[in-house]
Amino acid sequence: MQSGEKIAKLFEFLEEIEAYGRTLGKVSFDMQCCAPEEGLEQAGIDMAIVGKHLYELLHSETYQQLIVDLHADNGELTFVQKKLIKHLYEDYLKIKNQSPEFAFEMDKAGNQAYGQWLAAKKAADFSVFRDSLATMIDFRCRAIDLREQSYTSPYNACLDDYEKGGNTDQLDAFFAAVKARIVPLIERICCDGKPIREEFLKRPCPIPQQEAFSRWLLETQGLRPTASVLMTTEHPFTTSFGPKDVRVTTHYYETNFLSNIFSTLHEGGHALFMQNEPEEFYKNHASDAMSNAMHECISRFYENLIGRSESFIEFMYPRLQEISGDTFADVTPRELYEAINIARPSLVRIEADELTYCLHILVRYELEKAFMNGEITVDEIPALWNQKYKEYLGVEVPDDSKGCLQDVHWSYGDFGYFPSYALGNAYGAQILHTMEQEFDVFAAVRAGELDKILNWLKEHVFSCASVMDPDEWIRHITGESLNVDYYLTYLEQKYSALYGLTA
Repeated sequence: MQSGEKIAKLFEFLEEIEAYGRTLGKVSFDMQCCAPEEGLEQAGIDMAIVGKHLYELLHSETYQQLIVDLHADNGELTFVQKKLIKHLYEDYLKIKNQSPEFAFEMDKAGNQAYGQWLAAKKAADFSVFRDSLATMIDFRCRAIDLREQSYTSPYNACLDDYEKGGNTDQLDAFFAAVKARIVPLIERICCDGKPIREEFLKRPCPIPQQEAFSRWLLETQGLRPTASVLMTTEHPFTTSFGPKDVRVTTHYYETNFLSNIFSTLHEGGHALFMQNEPEEFYKNHASDAMSNAMHECISRFYENLIGRSESFIEFMYPRLQEISGDTFADVTPRELYEAINIARPSLVRIEADELTYCLHILVRYELEKAFMNGEITVDEIPALWNQKYKEYLGVEVPDDSKGCLQDVHWSYGDFGYFPSYALGNAYGAQILHTMEQEFDVFAAVRAGELDKILNWLKEHVFSCASVMDPDEWIRHITGESLNVDYYLTYLEQKYSALYGLTA
C-alpha cells in the first residue's frame, strides 16, 4: 500500500475517531451547561462508555500501524499531512501502552470528579473533592509512567503535553521575572496610586441586557453567529466541533456586568481561533493542534490588550449605554476605562486584573509542580494555597470555594494547563508589538474596525499555529523567541500612567 492509499485509509479512521470525540464533547457540554444535578452521574458514565470505544479505535492495530508506517515514510504527503502525522505519532507514543480498560477507568474517574468538584465548591469544603483529586493525580502519574518517553519529572511531562518543549526551568525563570517587576509595581500602586472611581461597578444590570451585549460583543469580534452558540455555565469555556459549530459559554452576575463582558471577549477569542484556521487544516484533520498557550494568547489578547484598552472602551461606550439603559448613564468613558483596569490583589483568578493575574497563576503552578512531583500531599493543598495567596497577593482566603476549589481544571486532571494562561499573556503582548509595526491597531479599535485585527491574525497567527511548535510559531510571527519583556513593559507603562505614578 502506497503512502497515498495509507493516508486515505487513515482519514477513514480519523472521521470515525473525531465523530466519537465530538459526541463526547457534546455530552460534556451538556453536563456543564444544562444537565440536571441528578443526571450528572449517568452522563459521566455515558461519556466513559463512549470513551472506551474511542480508545479501542485509537488502540486498534491497523490504525496504529498506519501512523507508524506514515511516520517512517511520508515522502508522498503534503506539508500539512506530514505535520498531522507528526502530532498523531507523538500522541500514539503517549497512549500506546494504555489498555482500553485503564483509559475507561481514568475517563470515568474524571467525569465523576467534575460532579464532586461542583458539590465541594457549593459546600465550600475541599474534603468533598479531596479523594477525587487524589485519584486524578494518581491516574495522571500512572499514565505518564506507561509512556516510553522519559521525562525529568512527572510535572515536566504535563507541561510538555500542553506546551511542547515546556518545562519547569523555563517557567521558573518566567515567573521570577514577573515577580521581580510586578510585585514592586503593585506595592507602588497601593502606596502612591491616585484614587479611581469605582462605585458603579456593582450596579445591578438585568441578565437579558447582559446577554444582548454579549451577543453584540461576539459579532463585533468577528464570530459568525450562524456557526456558534452562546450559553451559560459555572466556569466559562469554549469548545469546538469544527469551524461551523463553536460553543461559547459565559456566566452572568446581575451585580457584576463587567465580569461577563470580559469573560465573553475571552471566550470569543478562543472561538475566533477555532473558526478561522485554513481550510486545508480542517480537510486534513490537522486543525486545533496548537498548544494551549498559543490558544490562550488570542483569548487574553481580546480580553485584555484589546478589550481593556481605552480605545475599545470609547468604541463600545455608546452601545453599552444603549443596552444597559440608565445603569451607567453618569459614567464617562474615561471613568469606565479606569475602573475596569483597577489593580487590586484579589481572591479569584477569573476576576483578577491584568497586573495581578499572573500571580494567581504562580500559586497554581507552584502547587501543581509540588503535588505532581510528590513533594506535597493532597491534604496540604488548601493550607498551602491560602498561605501563598497571603504571601503573593496579601489577601486572606475565607473558604475553599474562593480558594483551591475556584477552578474546574483539576477535576479533569488538567495539571500543567494553568501556566498556559501566563505564557499566553506574554505571547499576546509580543504579537501586539509586531502588529503595531504594520498598522495603527488602536485607531482601528476606536473606529470599531476589528476586522483589520482579525484579518491580520488569520494571515500571521491562525495560518500556521497548528503546524508549528510554540517557539517556531512565535519566531515566525515576531522574529524572536518568547520575550517576557514586552509583556512586563506593557504592564508597567499602562499602570504607571493609569495611576499617575512618576518614574
